[in-house]
Amino acid sequence: MKSILKTSLYMALAAGALTSAPTLYAQSSTPLKIVIGFSAGGGLDNMSRALAEKLRTELGTTVIVENRPGAGTQLAVQAVKRAAPDGNTILISPATPFIIFPLTYDKLGYDPDRDFIPLAHLADAPMVASTSVNSSYNTMSEYLAWVKQQKDQTGVGMVSLGGTVHFGLLNLNKNTGHSLQPVAYKGAPGMLTDEIGGVLPIGIDTVGGQSELQRSGKIKYLGVTGTQRTPLLPNVPTMSESGAPGFELSTAWYGAFAPAGTPAPVVEKLQAALIKIVKTPDFSASMAQLGLVTTGLPASALSQTIHTQREAFRTVVQKSGFKANQ
Repeated sequence: MKSILKTSLYMALAAGALTSAPTLYAQSSTPLKIVIGFSAGGGLDNMSRALAEKLRTELGTTVIVENRPGAGTQLAVQAVKRAAPDGNTILISPATPFIIFPLTYDKLGYDPDRDFIPLAHLADAPMVASTSVNSSYNTMSEYLAWVKQQKDQTGVGMVSLGGTVHFGLLNLNKNTGHSLQPVAYKGAPGMLTDEIGGVLPIGIDTVGGQSELQRSGKIKYLGVTGTQRTPLLPNVPTMSESGAPGFELSTAWYGAFAPAGTPAPVVEKLQAALIKIVKTPDFSASMAQLGLVTTGLPASALSQTIHTQREAFRTVVQKSGFKANQ
């Protein structure tokens, strides 16, 4: 009898542990917090707030978005690393902190593999090369032929150094024998202004950051990064298709992560909720308006993407000698 009572007690305690953990969010007075490393108003912020609204209904709890910009998103990443692993804090991050920063920083305040549990691959943010509508070239191959004759016009605009576009450009140089130079801007508006004015021959940024100017006839698209055309721009070839190989892995995406130590039942609940939301047609349609293509891939796919891209960039980063500022 004592054995039966003891077994029953253990089972009750185990069940209580699962329900007291935030697997049943409706029982928790603590809000679920989505942390992002950008200011309010951008594409990631808009996606995160749309996710928060859906998660409120899906999980039956309060969900808030916390903006922690700074240090190239590292403030947000480190804040989530330090958060209690109870399922009440989620990081939504772009690729760079998990792929490029481990290769370019001598010291990081986090370990991308040990300090986080991947939850889901949420969306792709397609990148596209663009130029002024008045440029004489209409494809990447025409641009590369043009720039060979313009020794003082080798700048390629991008919003930061040390990212996948930067190292994709170095891959392009290696593959084609060019000596194109990355030109960093503080943001897409300055880059696009220089493009339109003819100061900058070409720039690369997200579709979402350029679509309005393209629709208004001020810039034209030359090619998208990645290995496949994006459904947002089905008539625009990939860079490789258009004669500019090197950007196949220079893709931008957003993924969700929990702090290491978060209980498996909580991780599974969060993953299921996130994937369900981003795969709904209405959510996908609203994200397309922001220049995002929802994916809804499981944690295993996100982990594989991170390790594949990181290893693919390792050699080109090492050969470049590039080091990020601490």
